Amino acid sequence: MRFVKIILKFIAGLVLVIFALLASMITTPDDTPLEQSTFYRDWKGIVSQATVKAETGNDTLYAGWARVNFTPETPGPLAGYGKRRGRPYEQVHDSVYVRAVVLQKGSTLAAIVSADLLIIPPTVTERLKEMLTPDDIAFEHIYLGATHTHNSVGGWGTGISGLFFSGPYNPEVEVRIAEAIVESIRKASGYLAPASLTYREALGNGLIKNRLVGDKGRIDPEIRAFELTRQDQQKLTFTSFGAHSTVLSSRTMQLSRDWPGVLVDSLDRESGSFGMYMAGAVGSMGPIEEGETDLIAMANEGNRVYQALKKGVYDSTLTSPILTPLTLPLPLGDPRPRLTDDWALRSWVFNRAFGEFPNNVKALRLGNILLVGVPCDFSGELMEEIDRYAKTRGLNLIVTSFNGGYMGYVTDDRWYDLNEYETVTMNWFGPYKGTYFKEVIRDLVELLD
Repeated sequence: MRFVKIILKFIAGLVLVIFALLASMITTPDDTPLEQSTFYRDWKGIVSQATVKAETGNDTLYAGWARVNFTPETPGPLAGYGKRRGRPYEQVHDSVYVRAVVLQKGSTLAAIVSADLLIIPPTVTERLKEMLTPDDIAFEHIYLGATHTHNSVGGWGTGISGLFFSGPYNPEVEVRIAEAIVESIRKASGYLAPASLTYREALGNGLIKNRLVGDKGRIDPEIRAFELTRQDQQKLTFTSFGAHSTVLSSRTMQLSRDWPGVLVDSLDRESGSFGMYMAGAVGSMGPIEEGETDLIAMANEGNRVYQALKKGVYDSTLTSPILTPLTLPLPLGDPRPRLTDDWALRSWVFNRAFGEFPNNVKALRLGNILLVGVPCDFSGELMEEIDRYAKTRGLNLIVTSFNGGYMGYVTDDRWYDLNEYETVTMNWFGPYKGTYFKEVIRDLVELLD
């Protein structure tokens, strides 16, 4: 009998320990109204105190561009789809690059950098900051983005993110990518020449769908682009679109840039042309695949985006180019990813599992074009309202995702309670983020117009 009592006490103590452990790991979702949230008030303080230096005089705009191939010499983890569990790719379908354009007006230097990656990993961002020297363009003036291909180099994610997105962590990978970014900027800086600027906008109807809620939701069909033409007739075409780079399936174990690679290659084949692409508001947006295989569908999507872009309308109202780069910290509150409608993980558990990195918002005013880079999969459903607002202020707005930080998906607030991957599994920071990000972008429009 005494032995039985000892066993029962042990079980009771074990149960209490388990309950205590669970209590330390689990909490309730934070439903604090947006305008009462600390992070919202913090952002308003940051943006109200922000100062910008705009080069607006008659100084000539200079531009130079370059690319650096960072395709691994041997196969490594393929990032993009969790079901792959980081298995190495089997062959190279097409090489992956970092592409950079460097801009100078007066004493202001800025760079726009796009990499053929799933995201610009926070680990790479931190490594990049370490590698930049005082002679390089400051990190705050480097506008980062990714093509968001789900078939590129992995190995850069730490913790659980490595398991689900990028495969086993390898610090050599983040070094290689950061080195490629630095090299591309330095190479582009060596080829600066006077350049003129033109904005172009096209419609990609039939090329993009709402993959979250279908016809119940909106799409962002606009293909946004700008061209820099130098006096030597060399031309750069920067393009952004909202369709996810997910034409290639998780079963295709080939390194590839997916459909944006087809688009960029088509631009590169034009006489004296250099193509560059950055994923736009890809959250909730998917490509429309047409083809017997995913490789054929990839080629079709890339070619159709290219053909649509060529029919785009030019903006003839451009004034003397303004160059204003900006990086501001972006308060988000504590992460509380939901387990159910009533329960969520505590922030310390999430940070321990995924790592804890700072998040910023980046902006670059170039003439009457405003690029805003956000650290997330930003939903295309949110674009119409803020795009319309920017145009009332005389700006052509281009929002790009994956700016060097990452905080999950930002979707339209009306879908917050939807039990889907984007709205639950990948929503780490709670409700009202759609409204919050729209307001952040509106604040930047007002600051930089």
